[in-house]
Order: sequence, then structure tokens, then C-alpha cells
Amino acid sequence: MSLTDSPVLLAGSSLLLLAFVKIATTYINRRSLKNLQGPASPSFWIGNEFDIRFQKEVGDCEFKWMHDYGTAWRTAGCMGEDYLMLADPKACQYILHTSGYHYPKRKDNRAISRFVTGDGIIWVEGADHQRHRKVMNPAFGGAQLKSFVSLFHRTATKVLAQKWRDDVIANDESGAPVINVTKWLSHMTLDVIGEAGFGYQFNSLDDSKSALSAVYKNLFIDSTLYPSKADLVFKSMWRYLPDDVVNLFRYVPMKEYSRFRHYLDFIRGVGRDFIANNEAGDGKDILSILLRANKSENAKTRLSDIETVDQISSLLLAGHDTTAFSVTWLLWELAKHPEYQAKVREELAAVRADVTARGDTEFSVADLDGLSMLIAVMKEGLRLHPIVWGTGRYAERDDVIPLAYPITTKTGERISSIPISKGQIIQISIASYNRLPEVWGEDVDSFRPERFLEKENDSISLGVYANLLNFSGGLRGCIGWRFSVLEMQTMLATLLENFEFALPDNADEMKILRKPTGMMVPMVDGQPRLGAWMGLKVTNVAQ
Repeated sequence: MSLTDSPVLLAGSSLLLLAFVKIATTYINRRSLKNLQGPASPSFWIGNEFDIRFQKEVGDCEFKWMHDYGTAWRTAGCMGEDYLMLADPKACQYILHTSGYHYPKRKDNRAISRFVTGDGIIWVEGADHQRHRKVMNPAFGGAQLKSFVSLFHRTATKVLAQKWRDDVIANDESGAPVINVTKWLSHMTLDVIGEAGFGYQFNSLDDSKSALSAVYKNLFIDSTLYPSKADLVFKSMWRYLPDDVVNLFRYVPMKEYSRFRHYLDFIRGVGRDFIANNEAGDGKDILSILLRANKSENAKTRLSDIETVDQISSLLLAGHDTTAFSVTWLLWELAKHPEYQAKVREELAAVRADVTARGDTEFSVADLDGLSMLIAVMKEGLRLHPIVWGTGRYAERDDVIPLAYPITTKTGERISSIPISKGQIIQISIASYNRLPEVWGEDVDSFRPERFLEKENDSISLGVYANLLNFSGGLRGCIGWRFSVLEMQTMLATLLENFEFALPDNADEMKILRKPTGMMVPMVDGQPRLGAWMGLKVTNVAQ
């Protein structure tokens, strides 16, 4: 029997050949990192990818490595390949800002994002990314975002807060029930993006078992938490294949892939319905503005039908659980630090008096932006808990990456730049940068919002918000970051004005961990069946 008579043998032989090419390329290109310090590799096949992807919670590895090696270090990738891991602000600025399109996303990361969001703005690179961004920019202008504040307030106050007060707290004998805030916040942000993004009422807060909530529930936990070792090696070889070939792997008959496939297929159906019902494109929602902007473009810069549909999945992903998880972690920190809850409520009471005096019932954007303590609390929570905790890139050309803080090599040499070869894989540790003592102070592991009220340091301009990397930065900075920040401000103001948050009595037994899925998800140690979970004791604020 010849090789071509058996598709299985042919596929297997092709993968072996691919592995040989990868290994050969690895040993040719690894010379530029050979003197960098880094952790020992536990495995030729998996390298330190095992340490990172299987750590108990985000930061177990990266924070220690940054402490031991400085702001740049070498880690071992699959099959002996060297990766460059960075937390240095100047290096990150160079990659994300100065040379952005010369450092595309890692191919396996891009492929996974394509499995989830299709051919939308999160997946595309280079000129296509510029084209997508140009069409989508009008939907995220300042005036447009201000128009959503009333929606944020209405959903948080009249729906979420009212449900907690009337349906949960009132029916609890103690008056202080433990609420899984993650679930409720996820439903709320889904309802908000439905109305603001597409002019559609998901009513997720009223019907937690809706089809969309069901298909989205625990999506990243099921598909990205603790992948198999074989899958890590498999994904490491995707960089040698054409994008359209890699996209066929969405049909691999494994849970990790089928969850993404079923989700995207479902969302594409929803998206086509949205667009079909919005032919006039005369609404004030993001999709209507996007459709109008797309019609005004010429044929060369216009989004295709599938690209337009897939922006809906991109908006749902970026505007849904990322915000919900961020507020979840913020409330957790406030539950541990009630003194800051008191400070924020005192601030809210003063602003509420002004709002009432002028005859209004809702905070304006100016009111929200004037809540300096609330904003400092929010920034500090984001710093400690970046939902997207890392991002991967690769070099399109030979280059030299500058460093703000020199590092020491294996030979004891102090260097302030790192030469790299074309194809070099680079991993930016967002979680590590957000805890870099040189930028944020020696007390980086402490919750201290005052650091954002003090005189700004002279650190390198990097992130789009508060110099944090939560929303990335540069050419691929999150297009909807202002939307997310404004929504979080409104949610926090509403929730803290109405409720007090505390850790549950069994907090020691229900230990919350920052699990390393595709997003940093709160989960209970040893209880994976609970999924995303953050139980907090919630009581009404005394009137």
C-alpha cells in the first residue's frame, strides 16, 4: 500500500515532516536568545508552556519569573523553541506602538480568535485591520458613547439592582444572601451590548436560560482551561500552515473545538438576523452606525458580508464577559476592603445631592468622571486583575527590541536591548507589566487605589487607559475601551450606592482563584463544576 492510499498515513507523515521543519527552524533561529536568563524547561515537547498553561492561577509563574530575571526573559516553547517573554514598558511600547504591524499576533492565538469571532476585527491583521477599524471607528465616538449612559444606568438600576433587592435579598431570611455576582453581571452586560450594540433586547436578566446565554456559558472554561499536552504541540505547528487550512481545524471533533464552532455558528445566525432586520441602518446602536459607515466606503475599503456579520461576534466577546469579569474582581477587592466602599459611598452621596438638586435622577458623564475615588478604585482593580492577562506576537523581520530596564544575561552582562530573528515568538505578560514595581511602586501586590490619585510617574506611555495594558495599546488597542470604562463606572456607581459587599462566611473554604483560561476567570478552588463563580454577601445600603 502506498502512502497516498491512506489519508491517515498521509496526514501523519505530513505532520511529522512539519515537526521536522519546525525543529530545524527552531535550532537555526534560537541563537539570539541563548544568553537570556529564564526558567529551566521541564519538557522538550511542551517546554514552559506547561508551566504557564497549567498554573493554578494567573501569575504563579510570571510574577516569580519577573522577580528572578527582570522585565525580559526566555521561556521554552514546544519542541525546544525559545520564546521571549516581556513585561518591560519600552519593549511593549516598541512592539505595540512603534512597530505594531511588524509584530502580528501569534498564528495560533489568531486562529483561536477566528474560531470564536470569525473574520472580524479581532482576527484581521495589517491593511485589513486598518480597513476594519476605519469602518468601525464612527460607532465609538464620544457623542455616541455618551448616549449610552442612560442605558447603562437603567439596566443597572431598574433591572439588576431591583432584582437583587426584590427577588433575592427580600426572600432571604438573613437579609444578606451570598450572590454569585459573576452570573448576574454577565447577564447584565449581555443585555447592555444587545441594546447598545444591535438595538436588540436579549432580556438575559429576565431569562437566564436564553439560547444565547446557554451557548455562551463557560465558553472559555470549556475550551481553553488546561488543554491537553498534545493539543499544545499541535497548535504550535499551525504557524507553518495557511490561515484557511488552520481554520479547518475548527471541525476537529474535540470539545475544545466544538464549543467554539457551535458558538460561532449560532452567533452568525443571530448576526444575519440582526442585519436583515436593520436594512435601513437608521438606528443609534453600534451596528446601525457600522452599516451606515460601511455603505459610505468605496468597494475596496468596504467590509464584506461575512466580515460585517462577524463584527457582531467580536462586539459580543469584547463587550460582554470581559466587562462582567472586570467588575466581578473589583467587587471582590472592595469586599475585602470595606474602607474603600465607605469612601466611594461618601463621594457618591455628595454627587447624588448635586444631581437631585438640579432635578435629575441619573448621573451624567461629567458626574461619573468627577468620582475620583471610584475611578481610582476601578483602575486599581483593573491593574491587579487584567482579564486578558497576556498577548502573543511574532516578529516579521530581524529586529532589536529596546528595554527601559536593563537585564542581566547568563554571562553577567547588562544589556538594554535584545536582538531577535525573524519569526521570533514574543509573549507580552500583561499581568506582569501591571505589577511592575518600577512603574507602580514597591507595593504592587496591594490594593491601594491612592496610587492613581497621586502625582503621575514618568513611566513610558503604553496602555490606552491609565497606562494599564488591560485594553492593550497602540495600533491594536481595544476599539471599544471607552464604552467598557463608561459602563464599568456606571455599574460600580449604581451597585455601591445601593448595596454593601462582603466576603461570605465560608470564604476560606470557597477560595477564589484567577484561572488561566483565554480570559482570567474567577473560579472556586477544587470545584470546577461551578464554572465562573464569585459568591459575595450582598446587603442593602442603609437609607
